Amino acid sequence: MKQAPAFGHSGFLMESPAALQTAGRRGPTMAAGVLWLAAGLSAGYWVLMAWGRSPVTPVSAIAPAQFVADSGAVARTLGAVPAAVAASNVTNAPPPRYILLGVVAVGAQDGAALIAVDGQPARPYRVGSPLDGGLVLQAVTRNAVKLGPAMDAPSTLQLSLPETAAARS
Repeated sequence: MKQAPAFGHSGFLMESPAALQTAGRRGPTMAAGVLWLAAGLSAGYWVLMAWGRSPVTPVSAIAPAQFVADSGAVARTLGAVPAAVAASNVTNAPPPRYILLGVVAVGAQDGAALIAVDGQPARPYRVGSPLDGGLVLQAVTRNAVKLGPAMDAPSTLQLSLPETAAARS
């Protein structure tokens, strides 16, 4: 037989007289507690679902803004002459039909050029792309392009980049 401690308590949980009497009833008590917890959580879930329901309202989609390329900024990036420098070199000759404003040369057979046709805003053209007026961009070099009626035909026109202010001085 076990002796009860002198003062009615012990440092060990299972040595108290109350713990010794209820040790056999812990299983059903734990099961009941788990079931009540599950019932409470289920009821809480359904209450929150009932309160949280609202009619579905469609969200209006905002159309994305159309992207408009600034051809002047692209021309400056590709090395075009600013308008003030171009205005100082004014002559009485008629304006050319094709004006080369910038090039991006990638090797000998690939690249792109920024070309203005008939005074319109400049547009980028890749090697092999047709230009207005029936010409095709045949080749792009570091500071010039070649145009012709077809890719395999001889070049009929060569455009060079305008001189920059830094190169003239």
